[in-house]
Amino acid sequence: MPRGEASATATHPTLDELRAEAMEWGRRPRARGTWYVTEHMVRAMRAYGWTIIVGAFGQPVLYLLGLAVGLAALIQLPVDDGGQQVPYLVFVAPALLMTSTIAVASEEFTYPVMAGFKWRRYFYGFSASPLSSGQIANGVVAGAAARMGVTAVLYFLFILLFFSWLHPGVTSPATAWIAVPLGLLVGMSFGIPLMAYAASIEDDKGQFALVQRFVFMPMFLFSGTFYPLATLPVWLQWIGWISPLWHASELGRVVMYGKPVEPMLIAVHVAYLLVLAIGGMILARRQFERRLAT
Repeated sequence: MPRGEASATATHPTLDELRAEAMEWGRRPRARGTWYVTEHMVRAMRAYGWTIIVGAFGQPVLYLLGLAVGLAALIQLPVDDGGQQVPYLVFVAPALLMTSTIAVASEEFTYPVMAGFKWRRYFYGFSASPLSSGQIANGVVAGAAARMGVTAVLYFLFILLFFSWLHPGVTSPATAWIAVPLGLLVGMSFGIPLMAYAASIEDDKGQFALVQRFVFMPMFLFSGTFYPLATLPVWLQWIGWISPLWHASELGRVVMYGKPVEPMLIAVHVAYLLVLAIGGMILARRQFERRLAT
């Protein structure tokens, strides 16, 4: 064989070799696609990083100090919660922790999702790579979970410090930490169905503002956050029954100060939150697949 032909054969790979190399490069993002999307979502949060930090630190300080100095100062009597007498601030704190993760979910699963499909369209860029639509949806959820986790941990630590000064001995240290994963669960149970809805929206016509006004706010006010749900009229109690916030708040009170609850009711609370999160994930993945296929 002439020297020139041998050199060309050595330097130019065959079509099969190129195909094999392309497949090898494609397997890696396929295997780690969810984490690549998660990394992108977390890095994108740097654009409003100070908002995240101020919200994560400031929200528990403002709420708990405001309640301690204001409302709790007027409500001197303890709250009868399931036959157990607890200080008002202790009763409210677990529900506020759960509310903080739901508030994060209402931000991360609305406009960022719509931006990925309509305004910045980076979901289509992901889809043009070896990533699947399911991995993209999973990455969005994981990125939001990272922010919710930071918020829940900071809120929980502030509650422990606050109560060690104001109400020492009230919380249950052995189980109180479970409030953090419960906060993540309720954020998912509210946020993932909301993500499925956001993925179905073609044009922004104020839908997310309506969700804030007519879903989030009624849930916050009528889910036993500031008073036991049983004190409401029966015709309003149904809002709490279908609200993930009420189910999570009840679980938070069980783990943080040992509220007496039947084991079967605990199972119902957990199952309800899981059904919302898993069902929402199924719908969200279908919506992502439908939008990215067009």
